[in-house]
Amino acid sequence: MRIVTLHAFNWKYSQILENLDSIRESGYGAILIPPPLYSDPNGGAWWQRYQPKDYRVLLSHLGGKRELEQLIAACHGDSLQIQVYADLVINHMANESRPDRLNFPGEVELERYRQNPDLYEKNRLYGDLSEGLFSPWDFNEAGEIEGHEWTDRGAVQYQNLSGLPDLKDSDWVLQQQHQMVEALVDMGFDGFRIDAIKHITERMVDNLADRPELRDKFWFGEVLTGGDHDEQVFLWPFLRETWMSAYDFPLFTTMREAFGFGGSLRTLVSPENYGNALPWNRAVTFVVTHDIPHNDGFRYGLLDPHDEHLAYAYVLGRDGGVPLIYSDHNESHHGVDRDRWLDAYKRPDIAAMVQFNNAVQGDEMAMLYESDELLIFRRGQKGIVAINKGGFNQSVEFSTWGLQNPGIYQDVIHGYEMTLSGNRFSLFVPARTAQLWLVKD
Repeated sequence: MRIVTLHAFNWKYSQILENLDSIRESGYGAILIPPPLYSDPNGGAWWQRYQPKDYRVLLSHLGGKRELEQLIAACHGDSLQIQVYADLVINHMANESRPDRLNFPGEVELERYRQNPDLYEKNRLYGDLSEGLFSPWDFNEAGEIEGHEWTDRGAVQYQNLSGLPDLKDSDWVLQQQHQMVEALVDMGFDGFRIDAIKHITERMVDNLADRPELRDKFWFGEVLTGGDHDEQVFLWPFLRETWMSAYDFPLFTTMREAFGFGGSLRTLVSPENYGNALPWNRAVTFVVTHDIPHNDGFRYGLLDPHDEHLAYAYVLGRDGGVPLIYSDHNESHHGVDRDRWLDAYKRPDIAAMVQFNNAVQGDEMAMLYESDELLIFRRGQKGIVAINKGGFNQSVEFSTWGLQNPGIYQDVIHGYEMTLSGNRFSLFVPARTAQLWLVKD
């Protein structure tokens, strides 16, 4: 089932709780929370969450274990339950400037544990906090990934990512990762996103996702790719070696080119048949991820804001994949991004698209009209998606076979109504517009 998932990027747990009613009302079936493992509680920068200090403690600038328990209980307590996924960082530990930088959590943190035992016991996930977790023996020390090594799978898996201490897939490390995930499952988490998963060995991935007691959870990995070569080296081997889902970077690249200048929407008719999208049951689809706006090396991937709107109509209108909707609190330091994704989850156009997605869940997708500039397809008998990326209005005729006919349809984005009848129908689609039509009850 395509459960639309809200990526509550860098939200405090209390903020998610406060907005839970509007999240439910907007149609989301799952929430991806930021990495919950112990990071600097005073570190407000979003990247701090991706530099864990200790698996055994759930505490960060965003909240602690008690707030997480309250959030999970609230998400699971309603008749309209919301699943909760945790973002997990298991490739590396924090890059810290201290003499014992490969001891975790390190002597300074262990002293904090001793000085404030109630705080850390309250936020303890598992294990004995009087002892260290990892030592230098638990890390690969093969140097930094540099230059051409970024295209070498072995270098990417065993060398350091941007100075972050790279964990070995030793028996001890795997044991700790399993205990950590098992404890999170016991808390009630329904699934997990694995950060930087192309940097992780198959043995480390299998240690988690292949265990029978964990297989019924939803697992997906961030296999970040930038082109065909990366897909061949990293993404397709990952899909062959595991049963986990992955970010659909091939579809993202196809959309970016299709909606860009000179691109054709015809490439979006059945991209999975040409290796330009992941299989429908392995894909987590997206239009923007947190890495794209926040890391300068990935900003080339940003769509024009209006093209982003059209791409969301395609992702939430099509069949296949689990749509992931990114919503932040202005973490980007680029002024042009101001308010662009702030509370995006409840933006009227996106909320309407989520509504459409939920209404046509499981209904077949069939093309009604295609050209370089215009795409029209139906979802079962009751849904029609029309996307015009061009700079001019278009009116096109298509067969009404398979649609409820006659029927009164409403465009959930703009509120317009139309009556469809006859064997053929002519639809007017203004320039740079997306329409999602649903049969009115």
